[in-house]
Amino acid sequence: MHPMKSSALLLAAAAAALAAPAIAQGNNANDRITVTADVPSDLGGMTAGPDLEGYVSARNGNRVQITSEDGSIHEVWLSSSSQIRATGGFLGTRRTALTREQLINGMLVNVETLNWGDSLIASTVRMRNSDLRTANMIRNGTNQRFSQNEAAIEENALATEALRGRMGDIDQYNIRGTTNVYFDTGRWQLSPSAESELCALVEQANGINNSLLLVVGYTDDVGDEDYNQELSERRAGRVVNFLQQRCRWAPWRMLSPTGMAESDPTADNSTPEGRAQNRRVSVNILVSKAVDGLGG
Repeated sequence: MHPMKSSALLLAAAAAALAAPAIAQGNNANDRITVTADVPSDLGGMTAGPDLEGYVSARNGNRVQITSEDGSIHEVWLSSSSQIRATGGFLGTRRTALTREQLINGMLVNVETLNWGDSLIASTVRMRNSDLRTANMIRNGTNQRFSQNEAAIEENALATEALRGRMGDIDQYNIRGTTNVYFDTGRWQLSPSAESELCALVEQANGINNSLLLVVGYTDDVGDEDYNQELSERRAGRVVNFLQQRCRWAPWRMLSPTGMAESDPTADNSTPEGRAQNRRVSVNILVSKAVDGLGG
């Protein structure tokens, strides 16, 4: 964010507009005092600002930082009138209203903004339901892993200690590899080829410092939503058990698995071949961006 200069603040006051953030700077260039006022709830009359697309990289109260794919960073104010929504379902018709506290680091968002002096106010923040669930899952899985497995973590090498100390509040990960295993209709049993692929993935992950595994189950669109949700969770659970029991992947290096039912299909559900591609479990090798490249 580029806060308003004091002269801009005086101009806004003279125009009877609500005050936006201002910065006063003393004799020392490093001695900066930030002055803030209430973000206006009435957004009427404001001109449209740029549409932003990227991920949430920081949030503090009613300010959120958006980092775009090209690396550019924008800070946006959240007003009580800012609409925060998650969408899903056919053509995005299923909408869920969210609070600012549900904007999690790492979440992919689209933000429509309004100009507020030299700053921006979000009029609408949109994300997909699937991205919301994944961000929550990563955050909650990381917290759970460190609270329930403290004793096991303490027994690991110094690289693991660095991972534990630096990852607790980080939701940003690099994907270092993905394997999909597939299932017959209505089933969650693993085929011999799937079992072989999963242990090969574990071998690959063991060669990557500070790696974690994230397991996500899916279905095709045959059956009702509740059935498919349970089926996707059973598939994810079966894969997690196999990874831990047969491939010897340590439980504390596993993020909480989830079932995504028929969301995010990779192929067309209108054909048998497409449905076969969607009856899958994705196993992702993740490394926190904060520790990627450390260790070894």
